[in-house]
This record gives sequence, C-alpha cells and structure tokens, in this order.
Amino acid sequence: MSGSSAAVSIPDRAVNGVYRPRHPAASHYFQCVAAHWEELESSWDYTYQRQYGFFRSYIREVMLRFLDCGDLHNGFARVRCHDCGHEYLLAFSCKRRHFCPSCHQKRVVEFGEWLCTDVLKSVPHRQWVFSIPKRLRPWFSHDRKLLAGLSRCAWKVLGRYLKHSIPNDDAVAGGVVAVQTFGDFQNFNPHLHVIATDGCFYGQGQFQVGNQPVPDDLTPLFRQEVFKLLKSHGLPERVIENMMGWRHSGFNVYCGPSIWPGNNTRIENLARYIIRAAFSQGRMQYIPASRSSDGRAKVVYRSKNGRERKVFSALDWLAQLTTHIPNRSEHMVRYYGYYSNKSRGQRKKADQDDDIANIIETGFSNKAFRRSWARLIQKIYEVDPLLCPRCSGQMKIISFIEEQAVIKQILQHLGLWETRNNGPPAPQLNIVRELTYHPSPDQAKDDDGYWSQVPDYGYWAE
Repeated sequence: MSGSSAAVSIPDRAVNGVYRPRHPAASHYFQCVAAHWEELESSWDYTYQRQYGFFRSYIREVMLRFLDCGDLHNGFARVRCHDCGHEYLLAFSCKRRHFCPSCHQKRVVEFGEWLCTDVLKSVPHRQWVFSIPKRLRPWFSHDRKLLAGLSRCAWKVLGRYLKHSIPNDDAVAGGVVAVQTFGDFQNFNPHLHVIATDGCFYGQGQFQVGNQPVPDDLTPLFRQEVFKLLKSHGLPERVIENMMGWRHSGFNVYCGPSIWPGNNTRIENLARYIIRAAFSQGRMQYIPASRSSDGRAKVVYRSKNGRERKVFSALDWLAQLTTHIPNRSEHMVRYYGYYSNKSRGQRKKADQDDDIANIIETGFSNKAFRRSWARLIQKIYEVDPLLCPRCSGQMKIISFIEEQAVIKQILQHLGLWETRNNGPPAPQLNIVRELTYHPSPDQAKDDDGYWSQVPDYGYWAE
C-alpha cells in the first residue's frame, strides 16, 4: 500500500463507477498457477532444466506471493466513508513484477508517469528496437547477466550515432533502454526497446534535433558489439564466422517516428509499452484436466493479432512464463547519456535539472502529480476506490490490519473466513467457452518481429 505518481499527460477522466475490489482467485491464470506450481517445481530438474537452466529459488517465492495477492487472509486495510459510515476491506497486494498481472499493471502506469515527469525532457523523442538472431538467444536465457551487456551494446551504437549528427563536441543524447525477453507466445526472445532523444543536448540548455535516422546504418555496428560481448563470454569463433556469412544477419534495428513535445499521451503510452507484462490474461484460456478431452491440463493462448492460437500443456506454458521473471533486484530498465542517473543527479545538485524543460513550458511541477495509490487505481480502471458506493462521499483508509488473530476475528465476523487445507481457496471455473478476438483496425501485420505490430495503445498511429 504505497503512494504513487499521477499523470501529467492524461487529464482526469470521468469516474464511470465505484471501485470494486478484485477477486484474483477467480481468474484462469490464478487457477493455472495454483494447480500446477508444486508440480512445476518438483519436475523442473528432469523436464525443463536443460532448456531453461536451473530452477531459481526466487521463482518459487514469486509464485507463492502471487497466490497470496489480494487475499484478505493475509491482511488488509479498512476503508470507511465518514459521511455514511460505509466500510469495506482492501486486501494487500504482492507487488511482484512480471508475474502478477495486477501488480505489474500498477507498476507500468507508475513508470510511465514517473518517466514523463522526472526523466524525459520536453524535446523530441523516438522509439528504437534492437533485436538479435534466434541462434544467439539461448546464451542470454542461461546467463541473464548478459542482458545488461546487450543493453550497453545498443546504447553504445545509438549514442554515438545520435551524437555524430550534431556538430558540437559536447553533444550528448539521452536514452532509456528497456529489456524485454518475450515474444508473442512467451518464447524467450531478448530484445531492447529504447526511448531516445531525437537529437542531442549541448552547451547551456540547448537541444538540437538530429537528421532523419536510417536504422540500417546501425545494424552492422550493433551486430559487431553483440558478437564482441558474446565472444568475451565464450561464444566460439567458428559460430561468429559462420553467422557473419549469413545473407540475412538476423540482427534488426527499428526506428519509429519522431514524437514531439506536447504529445504527452503518446510518449507516456510508449513508456508503458516498453515495460509491459510478458503475457495477457485476456488472451489465455486455462482448461483443467477434468475438462480436457485427453485428461491433460492445457493453456490455449492467442497471438496479439488474434490470427493464431497455440495449445500448451499447463506445465509447459507456466515453465516458459517463469523464464521472464527477473531475478531479485535485477534491473530491466537502464538510463544512458543525458538521462543517466549520474547526469540527472549532477543537474539536480547544481539546481539545473529544469533548465531544458523551459524550452517548452508545461506549467506543471513534479510534486503536483505525485498523488496517492487511489489516483493510480482510478486512472487504470477509471473508477475511484475511495468513492462511497452508497452516498458517493469520500472514503478514507482508517487502519491496516496485519495481525493474524485480528484478521481471523474480523473475517469470521463478516463470514469471509475460509479454512485452508491445501493452499489458497480455488473457486470453480465457469464452463470453458471458445474465445473470439476482434483485432483493432490499426493493427499491423506480424511476421516474426512482434514489435512491428501496432500496440494496443496505438501510440504511433497518427
């Protein structure tokens, strides 16, 4: 239950209803994890270790925390309306990224708001995407530390490229590099999404827009840097020589259109997109063994454009999904050049961090948009969690309940206490029905690079 930042780029939207606490245990995703996490852990060594590497103890912690997320049995906050006395209980969240859909979505929104208010300046930006051949992906799967090196490879090339287009010795570009490890069907596909300035900063608060970029100019340089990185970590020379002779290298660099200051919604949606979750609950369908024609639990997952479906065993799908869980304290987003932590710290210390923002005045201060968690939930779900459903008065959190004895007493009094024997309660699933997906008209066709699709946000649609 922590505070969050509110948006500067999206105005307050009308509240369409009152907040209703979620029930995660009723979702197909929860049912899949609850039913198979123990089997996954016990069978990992002889079933998945060769393909995905050793089972990380942190994965078990993440899954258990997810199963407790939103469960009143693990503690809650009491929320009361002082006008009419109406009260409800708000369960604590697990705050696990990349595995809990609800908690990660909150993180996505918070990141977009924070990046736009505290990091990015009011100058033009572009999205860049750097991807590598399928043959090299296992190296990054078995050694996640290489993902940080991949991020540095991309920025080394892009930073030099942007600086080269500005005729000033002290020119420096700014970039935010996010590592994504998943493809359209959760296959391990490490690639990089970059939000970079469309030009460079120089002098005393000056910014110059660069030339129209040509992504193909960066591809051979990026390939060279990646091979240099992997060679230092044991990639055989014969593999490099073989891949250097490929007609199509498998390396790709994509550059999006320039996003100019003032288009705040577009840049914030892009910021959210680069750290989005590895999967979508709306695209998955869990079929328990008791309802499967062959007696095996399955997961049916649809592609983003809705044209393809793949059927996985529940264990295979869950094992593949866990490969995208970062290690504890592993950074998936890094900041370079003008946006690096060091540069931002130096400017703040010299009280110069707001100099560039004055080029295009926004009229908003950072502190004005750092609100409570309630503002965040309202933005995500377009409802106000502190709006009383009875009298529409303003509700407030009056206490946090964490002691097990008190939790049990309150839930028993309200008839909400459930005795557990084998893990969390598992409500019955509804009869599984065929899922139908209607793609939006602005979605682009996808070959193999899923990043070429128009995201759900539609942020690069004019």
